Amino acid sequence: MLRMSDLTVTPAATALPPARPQVRPEVEGAQPIVASDGRPLLQFKSPRVSQPPVHLADLTLAERQDRLKELGHQGFRAKQLSTHYFSHYTTDPAAMSDLPKAGREELVAAMFPPLLTEVKRLTTDNGDTIKFLWRLFDGALVESVLMRYPGRVTLCVSSQAGCGMNCPFCATGQAGLTRNMSTAEIVDQVVAANRALAEGALGDLRTDGGHDADRVTNIVFMGMGEPLANYKRVMGALHRFVDDSPEGLGMSARNITVSTVGLVPAINKLAAESLPVTFALSLHAPDDELRDELIPVNTRWKVDEALDAAYNYYRTTGRRVSIEYALIKDMNDHAWRADLLAKKLNQRGRGWVHVNPIPLNPTPGSIWTASEKSVAAEFINRLRAAGVPTTLRDTRGKEIDGACGQLAAGE
Repeated sequence: MLRMSDLTVTPAATALPPARPQVRPEVEGAQPIVASDGRPLLQFKSPRVSQPPVHLADLTLAERQDRLKELGHQGFRAKQLSTHYFSHYTTDPAAMSDLPKAGREELVAAMFPPLLTEVKRLTTDNGDTIKFLWRLFDGALVESVLMRYPGRVTLCVSSQAGCGMNCPFCATGQAGLTRNMSTAEIVDQVVAANRALAEGALGDLRTDGGHDADRVTNIVFMGMGEPLANYKRVMGALHRFVDDSPEGLGMSARNITVSTVGLVPAINKLAAESLPVTFALSLHAPDDELRDELIPVNTRWKVDEALDAAYNYYRTTGRRVSIEYALIKDMNDHAWRADLLAKKLNQRGRGWVHVNPIPLNPTPGSIWTASEKSVAAEFINRLRAAGVPTTLRDTRGKEIDGACGQLAAGE
């Protein structure tokens, strides 16, 4: 007869699931750009290369007036040209009948030098997302992604050709930095998207009585480049976006999201700008050991420094901060990391932050692949249980390589 005393019971082996592995980041395909010490090379400054000629969108309305006077024209033409560009989305002199016919083409050519040439566009099967590939004046390639949602249209814009942050899971980051984009090159992506919308690129507006947007309503700086490494030109673009017509597009600052991997001094500078855009911190790991490898800039400014700067943005502007977190299978999706993230966020207060987990776009056979659905659900549930508002973010454009981290500007 078997007695209980004859059994050797090992509760730890029977009650707990096996520990999931810890996968370490490594670059697949392209070799990372490294410094002489073997560490990932971070490029905070653009190489000294030619910038495009000055465009109307580079200038304030007063500066446009001065520029026109230098060209021998009356200053009031600045409002006319601005209205054509920011309200009608055109640089075609034939459409500008309010300008004198004599010298019109020369004036338009001087104020609207070509910035973006469309190389190709890819559209998802259901037609709600378009990825544009643009060639800049010097041959550099960048991409932007246009997405229609019920009641709004979002454009994901690029701020640099390439990126110098060298994050190993990002296709853009592995290409290195070619150069900063100009203010007008950033703005022109939005004007071009509005022009495409007016031409029906995302289909007709709704006819069921529901609200639909006929122009870009939301902008996210989550395309190619690190926006805060191109601070001055990005700020110029932000002002063009929010300035009232005819000086700009007249958009709401609250509908514009500026994302960064954690350039702490620039975050604090942005907080002091009195421009209440939505701020997003691409965190992707709550512990320095892993984030040093996932986000190389973490070797300069650690997790707690980045979170302190994000909290300072909230305190200064009153705008709730977003934390972007790409869920990568067996790499950063462990339950204890959800607990650590919640702890660090709650240490700084409640109600100041919202977490957006993003399933990484999977590649067959790669270590860089999305978390299992059950694992992602547990990660989210742990954050919510700790009182941290959390929403699994929708990813658009995977089938056309237009989702987060996929922009590589390939022809």
